[in-house]
Amino acid sequence: MKKTKMKNLLPVYISLFVLMVIVLFPLIYTLLASLKSQMEFFNSADKLFPEKATLVNYKSVLTSDRIDLKTMLFNSTYYTICCVVINLIASAMNAYVFERGRFPGKKIIFTVFSSLMFINMGSITVYPLFDILNAIHLNRSLLGLIVIKLLGIPIVYIVLVRSYVATIPKELDEAAKIDGCSFFGIFWRIILPVLKPILATVGVLSFNASWNEYLMPSIFTLSNPKQQTLMVGIYALKSTGESAANWGLMLAAAVIALIPVLVAFIFGNRYFIDGITEGAVKG
Repeated sequence: MKKTKMKNLLPVYISLFVLMVIVLFPLIYTLLASLKSQMEFFNSADKLFPEKATLVNYKSVLTSDRIDLKTMLFNSTYYTICCVVINLIASAMNAYVFERGRFPGKKIIFTVFSSLMFINMGSITVYPLFDILNAIHLNRSLLGLIVIKLLGIPIVYIVLVRSYVATIPKELDEAAKIDGCSFFGIFWRIILPVLKPILATVGVLSFNASWNEYLMPSIFTLSNPKQQTLMVGIYALKSTGESAANWGLMLAAAVIALIPVLVAFIFGNRYFIDGITEGAVKG
């Protein structure tokens, strides 16, 4: 019986193993390529393993004059934490209001917000945003980007959390009302503690997106290097070579930048999986 079951599951395991290799290959290649010297990288770019592993790229990143690694790490951490906190608060409160609230036009407003997921304006909105932030003198700092996040609508996260809120029995709300809880009191005492798994999911997704964001931070901090994030600094390392792009330095910096994302996922992994599965299946 066990042998038959194993035979039936073998194609599944093989498929999962192949998928795992495909997903992990870019990470493995990045790590191994960062251990190659500049000359070896160009002479044997097709080879996965370095002939002579070296940490020269990591030493160069840590001591490079092109980027201030400590400052950029601080900027990335500061920007990412602010974005994560904003997204958590906005998604939790908006999801609760749209799911449990009763007010005229609720469905229409939520439909309009949801349509934003299917509209991508691309770089068209960059200039108007830059003009607005220029008017309030925040166009040269990360604070301006944080203000944009604060006034934005994280609709994907809201939809995700709203699906989770819908799985919470409304009887809990009614019992809380009998005890004298207000609408906000129900959210704070009853709903919010139950949202930990889905908020952990939102936190991990938001952390990953904010930490790896490049375009907006590069535009709004172009004339203010002290405000630049790590992603902007990594791209700047590309031109540190005398005649060719210094990919070894970029890959070494990319590995360093990857560590916080992996740490965040490791700590939030259990809640991340629970939030995704429960919100998707029950919602």
